[in-house]
Amino acid sequence: MDQVRLGSTGLKVSRLCLGMMTYGDPGWRDWVLDEDAAEPIVRKAVEAGITFFDTADMYSLGASEEVTGRLLKSMFADRDDYVLATKVFSPMGEGPNDRGLSRKHVLSGIDASLRRLGTDHVDLYQIHRWDPETPVEETMAALHDVVRAGKARYIGASSMWAWQFAKAQNVAAQHGWTAFVSMQNHYNLVYREEEREMLPLCRDLGVGVIPWSPLARGLLAGNRSRGGERHTTRAHSDAFSDVLYSDDDFDVVDRVREVAEGQGVAMASVGLAWLLSRPGVTAPIIGASKPAHLDDALAALELTLDGDDISRLEESYQPHPVLGHT
Repeated sequence: MDQVRLGSTGLKVSRLCLGMMTYGDPGWRDWVLDEDAAEPIVRKAVEAGITFFDTADMYSLGASEEVTGRLLKSMFADRDDYVLATKVFSPMGEGPNDRGLSRKHVLSGIDASLRRLGTDHVDLYQIHRWDPETPVEETMAALHDVVRAGKARYIGASSMWAWQFAKAQNVAAQHGWTAFVSMQNHYNLVYREEEREMLPLCRDLGVGVIPWSPLARGLLAGNRSRGGERHTTRAHSDAFSDVLYSDDDFDVVDRVREVAEGQGVAMASVGLAWLLSRPGVTAPIIGASKPAHLDDALAALELTLDGDDISRLEESYQPHPVLGHT
């Protein structure tokens, strides 16, 4: 598998990133796999050349980090052989300081994540969302101290407004602090609002883009039908999908199906191949609860979409309100 630079950094990551939210505690979400069920899927990803893994403290309320740390330690001979990312922001307890991006929570959050992951550093420490209650100067100073302490090699951000991201980068530049090297944003064939401002900004700043929900939470893989029919466990219980997507998006899904049938590949492969072809996209974050999901993702790396295919996929797009920042 190709190993590519994350934005303008010297850090090399695999062209696909394995999202680890799917692995942890099934009691947190009914579609989550426990460690034993996750092991063969993660091993298959490693054997295929995936070296980039993304989790967060709030996934399974810490259990995802624990599973991620144990599995990767068992599959790689050396810590430097893989790139490990996690995130901070979401509530991790009932206390008022158990959430957000205050200096207190960022510094305690990284220490707790490292304990759960069983490592002395993460390669990429990301803010999971923007915190309107904490001055961005406080957050950027704390993140800079995390890097200076050797607990993270780089820092990244996730879904927010482009002006917020630009403000954070400017604050870092003004003070000589560590800047964000990546943006983990909501981007796929049925949600392309990021093309208006965030993606051009990232390309201009040399920031790597690692989209979440590259298949629209399974919509582009065919896990739901018009009118609300659900075909998978996650589709039945994933209420957030109903916030992000609607029946209006099925015109695009139909085009994905048409192109997939013409190419003789899975719908998921087409959706990912389109995203991989977009300027500035470094590594989509894929989810996999079955080995076949990985097969479809890996097939996308070998799939070439011509101009006619891309036009067919894009022409039915319906503009959305901005979604995914909260």
